[in-house]
Amino acid sequence: MAEIYIDAGTTWTKILEIKDNKKTYKIIESGKLKSLYSNCKKATGHTVIKTEKYINEAVALALGAKEYLKKDYTVLDLGSRDIKWVKYQNNKFKDMDWNTACASATGATVEMLLKFYNLKTEDLKFTKEKYAITCGIFGLEKIMDDVSHGLEPNIAVSKFIHGLAYNAFTFTKNSEDICISGGFCENNCFIESLRQYANVTPLGRFVLVDGLLNEN
Repeated sequence: MAEIYIDAGTTWTKILEIKDNKKTYKIIESGKLKSLYSNCKKATGHTVIKTEKYINEAVALALGAKEYLKKDYTVLDLGSRDIKWVKYQNNKFKDMDWNTACASATGATVEMLLKFYNLKTEDLKFTKEKYAITCGIFGLEKIMDDVSHGLEPNIAVSKFIHGLAYNAFTFTKNSEDICISGGFCENNCFIESLRQYANVTPLGRFVLVDGLLNEN
């Protein structure tokens, strides 16, 4: 019987199954989670199901990053509705922060924009210009204003993402080296925008489930 580890996000759920010492990773829509999985060994995330042990997301993030990194690091995770980071120095916890209230730094806002303008992440390209977005709503106003005046939607959304990347950088207290966890690892526009301010290492979407495996 397989051991199941689950990072249940608001929109997407990341799953690690281990059977006969073989690891299998998969991603499903969170709305399908409870119908496909009724129990698991360890879990983290917003959409809680029955589990033998629940682990705080920040703990799972920190432990998962250790799987990849052998030095001091700041690991940043951007989810659908929150952003969080954990900093380690000399292999010891140093600092962290977590924000669940600001839509100018979350994936759901970007997903909504892509659907509204019928865009894919591949349509977005790094642009040196950025929107100074302190609020997701104000950011949307700037996009719509510029598009109404003739700016191509993909450029406007790219400027928004550059602003989001800058916000993420300042949120980590201007960390020089940032490791990225989550779906934004697959958004080249975001990665290239963040690289204007820091050294960036994408770790992929399964850092938290790896952290569950590492937790004792």
